[in-house]
Amino acid sequence: MKTSKYLEELKTQSAEQLNEQLVEAKKELFNLRFQNATNQLDNTSRIKEVRKNIARIQTIISQKAKEA
Repeated sequence: MKTSKYLEELKTQSAEQLNEQLVEAKKELFNLRFQNATNQLDNTSRIKEVRKNIARIQTIISQKAKEA
């Protein structure tokens, strides 16, 4: 599956890389919400996907923090 590959990729990254990805995902979510509010967004399911990716990244970050 696509999500399992994505999770494996996240687990191999450093905390700094994960934080960078988290910032990028939050920016993307903001832009998607802005497009949705102005009725310019075609694929509204992308909002849900980005939110789940943010949660996945935050979960991996907290797991790595517990291990350290």
